[in-house]
Amino acid sequence: MATNIELPTIVPVVRFHISLNVTNLVRSVRFYEILFDRPPAKWRDDYAKFETDEPPLVLSLEPNGKSGGGTLNHLGIRLGNPRQLVAAQERLEKRGVRSQREEGVECCYAKQTKFWVHDPDNTLWEFYTLDDDSLDRRGVGQSLEVMTGSTLPEDAVVWEHRLGTPIPVRIDACDDSVDEVRLRGSFNLPTSPEDRDRIITEAARVLKPGGRLLLRMLTGEKEHASPSLSGPGAVVKFVPAKDDLMQLAANSAFSGLRLLKYDDPPCFVHDGIAMRETYIESFKA
Repeated sequence: MATNIELPTIVPVVRFHISLNVTNLVRSVRFYEILFDRPPAKWRDDYAKFETDEPPLVLSLEPNGKSGGGTLNHLGIRLGNPRQLVAAQERLEKRGVRSQREEGVECCYAKQTKFWVHDPDNTLWEFYTLDDDSLDRRGVGQSLEVMTGSTLPEDAVVWEHRLGTPIPVRIDACDDSVDEVRLRGSFNLPTSPEDRDRIITEAARVLKPGGRLLLRMLTGEKEHASPSLSGPGAVVKFVPAKDDLMQLAANSAFSGLRLLKYDDPPCFVHDGIAMRETYIESFKA
């Protein structure tokens, strides 16, 4: 007589997640191999991951030593199933913590569903489930707005300029009335130094004290006045030097200058100049 045997349900372990920027991926992998006494669970040219059971930890290593944001990339919790993820997000939202969800995003050679939150000091926390851990491509990862965005109230006032639209002589906003000014590709078309200085001065005028200035551009190790790039880069007709952009954001009206993103490897190498997607922030003093 056949007997039905009920197999135990395997519940995935909830794991704490830390993602670190590292200057040398190979050197860091060797160190953590010794530290954890085990090889990495995943190792690619531009990413590595360790998983331990005691403590239940996922440690990601990101070769991003030029990011300027310190060694910590972000913190997170890997949950066992979608039900836990939904419950965690609902709990936080009910307590007034804003979150941004991403469904089925390809990131870190895996497919994940996740949401992001920032703490009061803008430390980024990721809550996610692992949908597929066997992708052969890194994926586009989380949206850069999430990775670099500040936590803004729902009624925040944001003024944004994008590549391809005229830079205004004057921003249409009152003094000290804007929470964030975003310049997205604004200097990837030929602009005079006077125009660049003017828009930064205007940003300082309209931002509230403590308001954030975010510069998102393609920059080079040195300026390139007439690049001829392929694909999405074809719209870029001028590439400022990264250091010049940093100096521009270090206007005396601003403080807290930080280089958030400086891609390595570069997006393009043209005429011997490495060109990288760059994010720079500073805050009105």
